[in-house]
Amino acid sequence: MLNIVRLTCYSILITLMFGSLNIQAQDSNIVKESFKVWGNCEMCKTTIEKAVKPIDGIISGKWKMTAGKMVVKYDKSKTSLVEIKKAIAAVGYDTEEYRASDDTYSKLHHCCQYERPK
Repeated sequence: MLNIVRLTCYSILITLMFGSLNIQAQDSNIVKESFKVWGNCEMCKTTIEKAVKPIDGIISGKWKMTAGKMVVKYDKSKTSLVEIKKAIAAVGYDTEEYRASDDTYSKLHHCCQYERPK
């Protein structure tokens, strides 16, 4: 009887150890990054944040209007910062590395048309 209890305890301990290793491995893929995104207003904020939501691996994405900074938290095993920045450029907003097409930018509401970097 005592051996069965010990075996059960060891089994539970081993299961918990491997479970925590799996959780740590998943957590190591979660990263938080911030980067510059040009924009002007609350409408820009909505469009920029909405652009990253459908990307697989995105946990959160917030554009801080006063600072002009996008803060994203994502699973790097599912997406990359490059893909996130390209998605933002695709809806008309420039980052330091990716520029929105002139056509897409020109379709932004007039209040959202910021002074573009050269």
